[in-house]
Amino acid sequence: MNQIALSFSLTLLLAASVLPAHAKQNSSLKSPASGVLCDRYACANGTDGISRPLTEKYLGKKVANKLYSQGDVDPTEFTFANGIFCDVKERLCREDRYYGEGGKRTGAVSKKYTELLFGH
Repeated sequence: MNQIALSFSLTLLLAASVLPAHAKQNSSLKSPASGVLCDRYACANGTDGISRPLTEKYLGKKVANKLYSQGDVDPTEFTFANGIFCDVKERLCREDRYYGEGGKRTGAVSKKYTELLFGH
């Protein structure tokens, strides 16, 4: 293999090894204040759910405008970019948003994110 091909192959290998870490970092949740969770698209609290003022405060006006240009959305049930689903009425966050038999949610309760968002 010549030196140019080897360099190109090593560059691709390096890029591929960095991408999953970068993608995971972008979908992680942060808690910039007590009772607030944010991903890169929205911020929510345990009372109102997805919040335009919190999104503007922690992610910027541009992100909030983009979020609220999506149309009519129920802000009390939402799924973050990392797949964590939260329901303000239930006061729980779950590992996913799916339903099983009998119309019950199937996702395991996420103690970590439930506590961060709802304080319990």
